[in-house]
Amino acid sequence: MEVILKQDVRNLGFKDDVIKVKNGYARNFLIPKGFAEISTEISKKVHAETLKQRAFKQEKIKKEAEKIADSLKNVSLKVGAKVGTSGKIFGSVNAIQIAEALNAQYNIDIDRKKIYVDGDSVKEIGNYTAKISLHKEVQVTINFEVIGE
Repeated sequence: MEVILKQDVRNLGFKDDVIKVKNGYARNFLIPKGFAEISTEISKKVHAETLKQRAFKQEKIKKEAEKIADSLKNVSLKVGAKVGTSGKIFGSVNAIQIAEALNAQYNIDIDRKKIYVDGDSVKEIGNYTAKISLHKEVQVTINFEVIGE
């Protein structure tokens, strides 16, 4: 079944993408949750017109995302965490702490939902990478170091 996504769905697609999914997935999950709508001829025409009108605005947003991505390429981020004697962290370091560290150290405000840490969280001191999705076509990988406080 073809559906039009109303919002970004992780590991599936981005807003306004027309994708094919299994009937049960569309009827039981995507459509009831409001993530997608069924793709018909009328909805495809409305969708095409909407995309046409948004093209100019999206180009501006993409340029801003590329500008932020350029500033993030040379970032050396340090995230502090409370550490035990064995080098293990009390709790974990996740996207929230990375977003706060970016804002505190480089004055770059990025939504935590756009930051994806490998394995969702970090539980030991060391060097790690995180992927930041700034735009549909603009993604940056940053390196960060977890240090003990």
